[in-house]
Amino acid sequence: MNLIIKGLTGAALLAAVAYGPAARRWYLTFGATPEEVDAAMPGDELLAGAELVSTRAVTIDAPPAAVWPWLVQMGSNRGGAYTYDWIENLFGLEMHSAERILPQFQQLAVGDVLPLGADGPGMRVEICDRPRTLAFRSADGTWVWIFGLYPHRGGTRLVSRNRIAVPKASPGRRLVSRMVLEPGSLIMERKMLNGIRDRAESYLPEPELVPA
Repeated sequence: MNLIIKGLTGAALLAAVAYGPAARRWYLTFGATPEEVDAAMPGDELLAGAELVSTRAVTIDAPPAAVWPWLVQMGSNRGGAYTYDWIENLFGLEMHSAERILPQFQQLAVGDVLPLGADGPGMRVEICDRPRTLAFRSADGTWVWIFGLYPHRGGTRLVSRNRIAVPKASPGRRLVSRMVLEPGSLIMERKMLNGIRDRAESYLPEPELVPA
């Protein structure tokens, strides 16, 4: 019995550390500076009362114009999400991450609706300001996803912000949901941000040689 109690106590302490304030902030703000976390982004107003907000970022050694094409082609049966396709497709999302820019998916515009899998909710394009801001809102209005591209030392800071209205539930169920959602979303989004970075950096055109 003592071993069981010690085991449960240890598990509880581990969970408290893994979901303490410092850990939770890391989950929600990975890669972002304090200034980026606090800064307003175009599209914040689309879900002003969001209970869950994450702001994550990556530095890309490529200009915003070279990053933008990888963003606008994202989606189910489009360019994918540049993350773990096998996990996405366990949920029927039909994500197949592209390794090249797909011309047929470059003409994204406000009002376009991108499905998340065959039965998933549509994500409507609310802001499409090339090559600065791309913002989506789910059909049910509970999720807004914003991408901001900011020039930075000859390259780009790509900032991804999720604003989510958490469904009504008991406090315990909401806590468990967040303990799964927040670390899980970090795993997927970190892979996505790094995937966009690697593609944008490796796809840059070779500089033209200037005759001597």
